Amino acid sequence: MTLNRRSFIAAAAAGAAGALLAAPSILGAAGKITLRMGHPHPETDSWQDTALWMGETLAEKSGGEIGLQVFPNGLLGNDPTMINSVRAGALDIMVTGNPFFTSLAPELNVLDLPYLFHDRDHVARVLDGEIGDRLRTDFEGTGLYALALWETGWRHVTNSRRPVETPDDIKGLKIRTTPNPAHIEAFRLLGAVPTPMAFTELFTALEMGAVDGQENPTTLILNSRFYEAQKYLSLTQHAFTAAPLVTNAAKLDAMDEDMRALLIETAQEGARRQRALNVEREVTSLAKLREEGMEVVETPDRKAFRAIVAEPVQASFGEEFGPELIEQINAAA
Repeated sequence: MTLNRRSFIAAAAAGAAGALLAAPSILGAAGKITLRMGHPHPETDSWQDTALWMGETLAEKSGGEIGLQVFPNGLLGNDPTMINSVRAGALDIMVTGNPFFTSLAPELNVLDLPYLFHDRDHVARVLDGEIGDRLRTDFEGTGLYALALWETGWRHVTNSRRPVETPDDIKGLKIRTTPNPAHIEAFRLLGAVPTPMAFTELFTALEMGAVDGQENPTTLILNSRFYEAQKYLSLTQHAFTAAPLVTNAAKLDAMDEDMRALLIETAQEGARRQRALNVEREVTSLAKLREEGMEVVETPDRKAFRAIVAEPVQASFGEEFGPELIEQINAAA
């Protein structure tokens, strides 16, 4: 029997769910702890590579006491499903884009404000410094503990209808966004039709024409094969998306102190490794997307995009949470 993309993923998800239920609990294991980690990105993505590195490192440094099972490609459900699974204790660890956590920890929305970050040095100073530490504490009371802040990366626009060089070119396009209010407001201001949906549903929506385009880093555009349904790529670099790596807070508290410290240390080292991988792959992924036939607008009018979205979206955040956090991030540049 031949399986198409959708049925293959459904079959794999069923098998993975069975494996998840059959695996020993972090709390119930005698001796060895088996952690189960899920994420929505493909197996070719830096999240998967870094998760496998984490598994190897945890096993080595714990003397085989900690094992890590990794379920990529949304095999355990879409982004909100996996978040809820970790909160409920049915899944131990997951990582996904920051926008999917902002309903639980609304101040995290600051990281997705358009044109907030100047460059990757700025990103690192924020995510790995006092601001990042503070934002991770916003998960307190949600049932989650943020082990580290990984990344999705710089976001760019793709679509199937026309090249996007100026804000006028994006008007009327139905663009899949994350559920983050900052993303939705930015594309509304640009005259697009923002359409939030889970990442695991995106390929089918593009393929079926339910949306005209989407916005993600080039690494993810390549790894998810979006070029099969998208002709035009515009390097708008309109936002940078972090990716909290979270675990169940109660289960983490129940771990042996040394193992808990090892898990947090490995997760945070993994964040630095994962971001370094993305820096390398941003270059190679763009070249490969061209090879796959995508037409690339390398220098869209970012100044014009910024003029429309940056100030009003940041002002909306400031009205709700105050200006201090944005000021601190700007100062970190």
